[in-house]
Amino acid sequence: MSYQMAVIGFWEVALLLGVLMMFFGAKKLPQLAKGLGSGIRNFKGELQAPVEESEDGEE
Repeated sequence: MSYQMAVIGFWEVALLLGVLMMFFGAKKLPQLAKGLGSGIRNFKGELQAPVEESEDGEE
């Protein structure tokens, strides 16, 4: 896959936002973005958290 194919352009973002607005409406988009952002932050935090070993040596 070339680098140019992986880049998301303006029209792709505009089309995606248009489809999202049709499905969810303009009032729901900020709530969806907030939920998505907090989910990504939680996921990244869990990836960086140290893994605690149990007392019997198994994870």
